[in-house]
Amino acid sequence: MSVIDRFMAAFKGSDLAHGQTTIGNKRRNGKTDAKSFIVKQPLTRDLIEEHLKGVKGVGAIPINDRNMCNFGVLDIDTYPVEHLDILKKCRKLKLPLIVCRSKSGGAHLFLFMKTETTASELRDYMGEMSAALGYAGCEIFPKQDQILADRGDVGNFINLPYFDAKNTVRYAIKDNGDDMTLEEFLDEVDKRRATLSTLEKIDFGTQREQYSDAPPCLQMFLTMGIPEGTRNKVMFNCGIYLKRKFPDSWKGKMEEMNQKHCLPALPASEVVTLQNQLDKKEYFYTCKDEPMASHCNKSLCKTRAFGVGASETAPQVGGMTILLSEPRLYFLDVDGKRLEITTEQLQMPIQFQRACMEQINFMPPLVKPSDWQQVVNNLYDNATKIAVSEELTSVGQFKELLETFCMSRIRAKFPEELAVGKPWTEDDTTYFTMKGLQEFLRQRGFALYNRPQIQERLKELNNNQACHGQYKVKTDEGKWTNIRVWWVPKFETKRRLMMSHSKDWREQRYIKVRELSEKFGVAKSTIYKWMNEKNFPKPVVFGEAKKNATVRWLESEIEEWLESRPRGKDD
Repeated sequence: MSVIDRFMAAFKGSDLAHGQTTIGNKRRNGKTDAKSFIVKQPLTRDLIEEHLKGVKGVGAIPINDRNMCNFGVLDIDTYPVEHLDILKKCRKLKLPLIVCRSKSGGAHLFLFMKTETTASELRDYMGEMSAALGYAGCEIFPKQDQILADRGDVGNFINLPYFDAKNTVRYAIKDNGDDMTLEEFLDEVDKRRATLSTLEKIDFGTQREQYSDAPPCLQMFLTMGIPEGTRNKVMFNCGIYLKRKFPDSWKGKMEEMNQKHCLPALPASEVVTLQNQLDKKEYFYTCKDEPMASHCNKSLCKTRAFGVGASETAPQVGGMTILLSEPRLYFLDVDGKRLEITTEQLQMPIQFQRACMEQINFMPPLVKPSDWQQVVNNLYDNATKIAVSEELTSVGQFKELLETFCMSRIRAKFPEELAVGKPWTEDDTTYFTMKGLQEFLRQRGFALYNRPQIQERLKELNNNQACHGQYKVKTDEGKWTNIRVWWVPKFETKRRLMMSHSKDWREQRYIKVRELSEKFGVAKSTIYKWMNEKNFPKPVVFGEAKKNATVRWLESEIEEWLESRPRGKDD
């Protein structure tokens, strides 16, 4: 396989779309600003080649439309990042991860699988790895267990390494700290590929029988030892655990734990101080404080007999993708489950809570409006946008409904019917009243535009030229009167419109009975007589109803028929 093909095989993900990122300015904290967007086209060989050559950077979406994955990523962006230190931790824990420098200077830790794995299983293992490494809470790709593919959701992408491979700053790290070449990276991918059975055998410090009912963070510290600088905070949480498990003997258990697991043991006086504090009231685990936060595995902790429980912590909300339809749709990850919400539901905490209950069978705790505002703003800062086709925008919806209004069965048979709200087409222009159009839009449930916005769209359809005025019609009494109307160019039928984009448009032009009559200098009745001839071209019928239907002929077919006719004196 070529380098390009091997690279594509390594990052095989979604066939629905891929990601692109526009790089901005570098912040004072070391992170680079960037705008991310999704292109609804699969990653192709040409795109990968451009990426490796440094022409255009791309990203891959790990999860496919079957919710399966071939690779996963831990995205560590706590700056500064010591890549070699992370790699040494991976080797110590025997994690099959490849550490790469990201475009912004962070670290991407790639896990490559030998066979397709469900997104949920992969995320569970990636979560355990992040907690064991001390980077709990970092972004995990895929960001969700499932995507809502039928709703336009495609998931989230990760920027690929080795952009501009020969001069790249997105490279993998060797065990000695040197950069890997692209070829060395691909060899490392083949070497480190894992299976579910190999992942099951990894000891994260949380799979031992000892303390298996405790929060995973405590289990890891108690298994690997509680280092100096963390002892007081870890032992405080150990006291919470022991008090719950051994309500009558927890103080003695805490003293034993200090001597056995703290490196070195805390002085007895400090242990007593912690015990006195814990005696005063019931405390919750300090999950959000270090060093617990960096080793937190909330989903696993909820399953433990003396873990946090389902109600003590708020859900992790992230991975927002914005579908740029009108109205907009948002896809969020709530503890790994995909949620589809509207702007209103995103705006109000209680509406968000209701959406969670209806879609993912989970009732999160209500958040203060000020806190929720901060959450949403953070989501916007890291959101990925998906462009949509015009028909999903307000402009596209309006155009489609306007065409339906002008071309439907309700259109006027006579110009006088303009007065009752029907559209009237004359020559190449369709006329209508604003009231008639607004009533039609209301009936179709379109409420995205007010009158000034409608007027602006109509003006755009007329090349920003004047598109309203007076139309003179006769009343029932036979008197002439003016009706204020608006107008747009006559809509072509879909078939005609398709033909208009053909290279052979002139050959595909449709002509009317009147044009045929003038072309051959015969009466219309003669044209109708010709229609009964076996070889005369069959007309195309436009319109749905018989009364409103008209016929047209392809000019090229008429020319062919003319050429095939025998020449006589009458010709």
